Amino acid sequence: MTVADHQMVGDVGFAAWLSSSQGEAEFGDRDVVEAARKAFLDYPASAKGHVAVAEIAGRLAGWGACEDAPDYISDLWIDPAYQGRGVGSALLRHFLTRIATAGFKVAKIDTRATNAGAIRLYERNGFSIVWRGVERDLSLGIDLDKVKLEKHLG
Repeated sequence: MTVADHQMVGDVGFAAWLSSSQGEAEFGDRDVVEAARKAFLDYPASAKGHVAVAEIAGRLAGWGACEDAPDYISDLWIDPAYQGRGVGSALLRHFLTRIATAGFKVAKIDTRATNAGAIRLYERNGFSIVWRGVERDLSLGIDLDKVKLEKHLG
């Protein structure tokens, strides 16, 4: 990812976050929304793990990352204009291949428990929920109901 891509990656991540969080009380606070926007715009310059982008006709359609652990997909954000077109599944396959090639037997991912679209995507791609509970989101400064999912790799 080049420096020129940073703004686009941040914009797509923030747009996807806004789309997936509409109507949720926790995200009605302007400070929380501003914290999310800042986190997405700051992320690309500080990314330490593997980041992959998906393009359609030369436009950034989505991106994902493995941060914190090589068997953990920390981010998967699809531009709302491209959701439902297989971009998320393609990015998941990319990360699952990398994780399996690195010798891991289980891939991990998590999301908000209220993000039904993401949960459906992950379950369609072989993930199962293994935990549900409340975790503090340090970027946003709020507690969120989360789910953790795993997929056993063959």
